[in-house]
Formats: sequence, C-alpha cells, structure tokens
Amino acid sequence: MNILFAHETLGSFGGAESNLLATATELRARGHRVGLLTQKRSGKGETAWEELFGGNLYWLMDGVARATAAFRPDVLYMHKWEDQPSIEALLRGDGPLVRMVHDHDIYCLRSYRYNPLTRQPCTRAAGLHCVVPCLAPVKRRRGGIVPIRWVGYFSKQREIALSRRFDRCIVATEFMRGELRVNGFDEQRIAIIPPVPPPSAEPLRSSFSERNMVLFAGQIIRGKGVDVLLRSLAKVRGRFEAVIVGEGHHRAACEKLSRKLGLEERVKFTGFLPPSELKEFYRETSVVVVPSVWPEPMGLVGLEAMRAALPVVAFDAGGISAWLRDGENGFLVPPMNTVQFAQRLDELLADKTLARTMGQRGLELVTRDFDFGRYIGALEDLFATVASERRRLHAA
Repeated sequence: MNILFAHETLGSFGGAESNLLATATELRARGHRVGLLTQKRSGKGETAWEELFGGNLYWLMDGVARATAAFRPDVLYMHKWEDQPSIEALLRGDGPLVRMVHDHDIYCLRSYRYNPLTRQPCTRAAGLHCVVPCLAPVKRRRGGIVPIRWVGYFSKQREIALSRRFDRCIVATEFMRGELRVNGFDEQRIAIIPPVPPPSAEPLRSSFSERNMVLFAGQIIRGKGVDVLLRSLAKVRGRFEAVIVGEGHHRAACEKLSRKLGLEERVKFTGFLPPSELKEFYRETSVVVVPSVWPEPMGLVGLEAMRAALPVVAFDAGGISAWLRDGENGFLVPPMNTVQFAQRLDELLADKTLARTMGQRGLELVTRDFDFGRYIGALEDLFATVASERRRLHAA
C-alpha cells in the first residue's frame, strides 16, 4: 500500500514523533511505500526522517493536491495537524483518511483536558463553558517569542467537525474512545490500537540495587505532575534517590520546589537524555513513577518500565489503568493523593521481593498485550479495511 503520513513537524520532538517514525519504518520494512506531508522543521533528528521518506517528502506550502497527485496514497494517516484548509482539501479527495488521536488537542482548547487552577479533569464536551472557567482559549506556544497563543472557540469547533468526518480515528485506550464519544464522534469510526513503541535491541533488567532509585521520565510540564511527585517524595520515610529525566517549562519551578522541600540532595534533574543514556538509569531503578494529574491518553513510559520488568506507581489519571493493574504490576493512587503515593513508594522500596514480583508481572503483561508486531499488523488491517470501503463506495 501507499501510505502517506501527515504531521506538522519534520524530526523528533516527543511521543507522537517517536511513534510516527517507528511505525513508518516498520511499515516500509514490510513492503509498504511510505511518504510524509509536513509543515515545518523541528531541528532535531531530521536526518533519520529524511532518509526514511526520501523522495516522498512533501511540504504543505507546495500544496496538498500536488503531494497527493505525486504520491497517490491508498490511505492518508494523519497525526498532529491543525491546518484546517488542508484538512478540508483532503476530505474532498477520493482517498480514505485515518487520524491518530495522540492526546486531547482536537477537542480541548487548552489541549490538557483539565482545569489549570483546580487541576481537576474535565469530562464535558467542548462548549462555550470552556471559555471562562479554565481560561481555555489561552494555550502555551512551543517556541517563538510570545509564550502563549489564542485559540479561537469557533475554530476549535470547526476542527472537531472536520475530524468527525475521517474514515477512522485511532485511539490508544477505551478512555480515549470515551473522550471522542463525548464530543460527538461516531463510535463505529473509532478504533482502539495502542501505539506500542518498538522493543529495545537488548532486554533491560534492573539490579534493584540498594540505591533505591525512583525514576521519572517525561516532559516537565504541570500536567505531568512533577511538583506533586516532589511533594510525595518529601513524605517518603525510607532512603531513596530520585532522578527526573526530561525538559519543560515547569522545570525551573520544580527545581525551586525541590530545594524548598529539602530534597536537593536526593533528587537529581538531568534534563533531556537520549534513549541510550536513559537505559542506564533503568538498570539501577527500583520503581518508575507516572505522577500525571492531567488525564493521560495512555502514558507510554509505563510500557517501557514494564519491558524493563520494573513496577510502576502512578496516579489513576485518564487511560493509565489500561496497562497498570493496581496490586499486580504496580500501584494506582487516587490523583493528587501525595500521602498514599509516598506510602506505595515506601512499600516497594522496602520490599525488593515485592518490587521484583510486580516487575515480572508487568513484563508478562506487556509481552502478552502490547506487542509491537501485532500493533503494526492491526494498522495494516485497518488501512486495508478503509481502503476497501472507499473502493466499494466509489463503485456504488
């Protein structure tokens, strides 16, 4: 099949980009022809993308019609994309459109689906009530001189309406399917296919050393709850070290809070680390934490922890319960409950047998339920189905 990906940025940036690159690489290895329609450069890891897509790399400024005419896609697979005129142009075309819903961007003006003041998750469909209570039209800007940007209410409603017209929307969890249903999407057009990351070349296994290392890996933004994690760590009774791997606009505030809580000797902020360096931390880690307070679409860092046979402690936010089974491969904690979060950490750090057992259960679960090969196979089946549906429609 000819599969044309559409994504706003060329190059590596975060989870969506990692998923796209891994997915396109494997699909090409299976004999499919892959291309990319994009809008701008990220300045990070672009070489790998240019080598993968080669002459099938197209820019929005050259026109959607030119890209589709040159590539002749059997299916267009859209990831992060806000440009509405180009979406409208693609919807007028003959080919099927599939959209990967990585997060809440499509139907939430702020993208995070929770109130920034109360930090309570939102459960309502996008509407006029979004505008005032949570300052929804004000959204943080990635890069640029001005750190925020305005998101128009009617523009967001138009984006939702356009997205409902896609042949399929792919989500990672049942929780995310519910989010689309609330916003008026046809359930029959929603497919649950978790975006499983490819496995490491060599298995990672922790020594569960006496360092009692607690590991966080992800963006340091308010929704990821690093500040709440720090308040939890301040309540841990036993000895521990904590490593915070990642970057983000909330890092400076979290470092200040760490010092205020007296944790500067036990908590280390490393900044962003490439996967090869992050793996070394996994070898010494005793427990991985996912303290997200926004409704996580899935929380893929948990799958990486499970592949390393490590237990996870996380807040029960969004779709995390799709892979974290409380008491089986870690612990789910009620959101914002720093006392219970600390208690669960103490429990795992003090009982290495329990930590190893939960880690092993996690490894068995991720091997059984989150296989990369089956994930790619599910995508192939879906693409073939929507292409067949379109052919039958045209024939009729």
